[in-house]
Amino acid sequence: MGEAVDYAVRDHIAYITLNRPDKKNAINRAMRKEIQDAFMDVKYNRDIWVAILTANGDTFCSGKDLFEKIPPEMERGDVMTNDELYLFQRDTYKPFVVALNGPCLAQGGGFALNADIVVMSERASIGWPQVKRGISSVSGPSFLPHAVPWNIAMAYLVRGKFINAEEAYRLGLANEVVPHDQLMPAAERWALEILESAPLAVQAIKEAGRRGLEVPVETRVYMARDVANRVLLSDDSKEGVLAFREKRAPKWKGR
Repeated sequence: MGEAVDYAVRDHIAYITLNRPDKKNAINRAMRKEIQDAFMDVKYNRDIWVAILTANGDTFCSGKDLFEKIPPEMERGDVMTNDELYLFQRDTYKPFVVALNGPCLAQGGGFALNADIVVMSERASIGWPQVKRGISSVSGPSFLPHAVPWNIAMAYLVRGKFINAEEAYRLGLANEVVPHDQLMPAAERWALEILESAPLAVQAIKEAGRRGLEVPVETRVYMARDVANRVLLSDDSKEGVLAFREKRAPKWKGR
């Protein structure tokens, strides 16, 4: 795809790898554009059923590249902002597995907290150090207080402290913590287990869950029913019932 992001699709899995290790994978405009292109392909490519987001080097992401100065004429609205990127990820109904290979900071934390599965290397951590630099955060206060109790979130955010891997697991921010050399095998294991289920049904589960987070329970139930009814019309729904009846593994088509 480019120099700032490695991108590949294999066997219905999209692999998105941040690739500015010499800059601690700080997000500059070029990386934003390449992440955007990858996210767009994940969302609209019907051959992709799950995505794995990770990074090269010893840091997952150090946040925005504070040293990049972009002339106003370059920002024409054709490249998403950092905030728009993790919101786009959040509202893409194909599952995202985020594999944190090292510190995941600032806007990088937006990718982690808007993922569906988080696997962390024992070397990884999550944090929002902006207050140490005299600036505030968007992803930290927008998402961390909704993921953990208020006082726990504030304890980390207002002090700019990092949440290490074991603590992230204890708080429910990570699904699994693994030895560093087992990070990608673990992420792929999660992805392959997801692929055992019908892709349209999986996407429907995420859609109903995401859309239902901020609405009353009655609206949530009726919305989830509408989404489920839509999936019942798919070829995969018919295949799932037939495979169950014939006592064999289903063959999903994503249609």
